Amino acid sequence: MRIADALPEAIRQLAAAGVPDAVQDARKLLAHALGIAADRLNLVMPEPLPAAAGPAFAVLVSARCQRQPLAQIIGRRLFWGRWFRVTGAVLDPRPETECLVAAALGHRFRRLLDLGTGSGAILLSLLAERADATGIGADLSPDALAVAGDNAARLGLEDRVDLILSDWFGAVSGGFDLIAANPPYIAAVEMALLAPEVRDWEPHLALTPGGDGLAAYRRIVAAAPGHLVPDGVLMVETGPTQAAQVVEMFRDAGLGAVEVR
Repeated sequence: MRIADALPEAIRQLAAAGVPDAVQDARKLLAHALGIAADRLNLVMPEPLPAAAGPAFAVLVSARCQRQPLAQIIGRRLFWGRWFRVTGAVLDPRPETECLVAAALGHRFRRLLDLGTGSGAILLSLLAERADATGIGADLSPDALAVAGDNAARLGLEDRVDLILSDWFGAVSGGFDLIAANPPYIAAVEMALLAPEVRDWEPHLALTPGGDGLAAYRRIVAAAPGHLVPDGVLMVETGPTQAAQVVEMFRDAGLGAVEVR
C-alpha cells in the first residue's frame, strides 16, 4: 500500500463525520502519522506506507471524526509564525487573535500583562518580537499555566516571562505599558450554537462567563486603569456583536482614544 492510498478512505470518514475541511485535515493527520511536515506530503505519496504509520493514522482519523480539534490531536498550532503546544486545557489559538498581536506591536511596551493567557500565544508572540520586553501571563487554570510555561521554554522566553495563578487582576501588582486579553465572551445562549470542536472539546472557562458574555470585560475594565502606566494601552478581543458595548465600558472607565479594529 502506498502512502497516497491511505488518503481516500480517511477523507470519506472525515467528510461523513461532518468535518468541515476533510481533505486538508486528512493530509495533515497523515503527515503527522508519518512524522513529516505537511508540506512534504506530496513528495512521499508514491512511497510505501510504513507499517506503524497505518494504525497511527487510523487512530488520528478516529479522533478527528469525534470532532476533536486538529490542534489538540497533533498537539500544536502555528500562530504568528511560531508553533505553540495545545491541549484540552487551553483554547486553540485562532488566526483572528493574530490581529490583536499585530495591533499591539504598533505600540511601544517594555512591560506586558496578558490576562487569561491560556497557551501563552499572545504573550509569547509579543515578547518574541520585542527582545527588551518582559511580561506576566495570568490565568485561573493551573493546567493552562503549565501549557504556557512549556511554550515559553520551547521558545526560549522563560527568562522574560512570569506566569501567575490569578483571577484576572487578583494576584497582579504594578503598572504595565500594555495589557492584553482575549477573555471568554460567548453568551450562555450561544454555547449550543458553537461548532462541536469548540463546544465539546475546549475549556468552557475560556469560552464563556455565562450570562450576556460581558462579565469578563466588566472586571477587566474596572481594574485596568489602576494598572496602566501613563500612556499605557489596554487591548482586548471581543465577539462580533460586542464591540459597541465594550467601547462604552472603556469610555465610562475614563480610558481615552478608544477604537475598534
